[in-house]
Amino acid sequence: MLAFDFDSPNIEVAEISEDKKYGRFVIEPLERGYGITLGNSLRRIMLASLPGAAVSQVKIDGVLHEFSSIPGVKEDVTEIIMNIKNLAIKDNSDSDEPKKAHIQFEGSGVIKASDIVMEDPDVEIVNLDQTIATLSGGKDCSFDMDLIISKGRGYISADKNKKDECPIGSIAVDSIFTPVERVNLTVENTRVGQITDYDKLTLDVYTNGTLGPDEAVSLAAKVLSEHLRLFINLSEKGKTADVMIEK
Repeated sequence: MLAFDFDSPNIEVAEISEDKKYGRFVIEPLERGYGITLGNSLRRIMLASLPGAAVSQVKIDGVLHEFSSIPGVKEDVTEIIMNIKNLAIKDNSDSDEPKKAHIQFEGSGVIKASDIVMEDPDVEIVNLDQTIATLSGGKDCSFDMDLIISKGRGYISADKNKKDECPIGSIAVDSIFTPVERVNLTVENTRVGQITDYDKLTLDVYTNGTLGPDEAVSLAAKVLSEHLRLFINLSEKGKTADVMIEK
């Protein structure tokens, strides 16, 4: 049986913020070069491959395209769509079918994410203070919008969100599904006995609040391990080799 005798590294959850949007994770000791290898792989998966929910289409009453303006509304449609893209949406349902939501607002004031009414109780918005639009008031001043919320991974452009069967006036939106906003990684030297060139990997993970940073790292590692399993299964030696040793 093959034995590689890699020192088994430890992972420390150095910090989790109170709002569960930030976490720091320290992994050491790693063989030289493995800090960058593992850090970059996990970072890429967290930013591009984790699933989430986002608005994929909107329909605003009286608006035919995204370059329109709305009487009595401070923002133009392009600005409203930018605000919609900043929504942090959590879909806890088992269904992959798109979900519907609606905003109906009259008079004057600031429309917030908290004004969005979901048809499915399993769908929730985390950042309820996110501004959608501002109404100046006046006679017959109102804002009526339908939203379609979809599940996905990474980023999907508005062009890909366009559907032939969409009703007239529907506007496709760029969908940012990933719950991870930023990942910083740092690799430093660390000591094991007299050997000083082991790697110490530090991951700083920032999310939008729909997924905890610890969950993001764990799921990214799961995605990576499942892909690597394909190569492990190429031979019996790969399946039976002892790689890590506990010290």
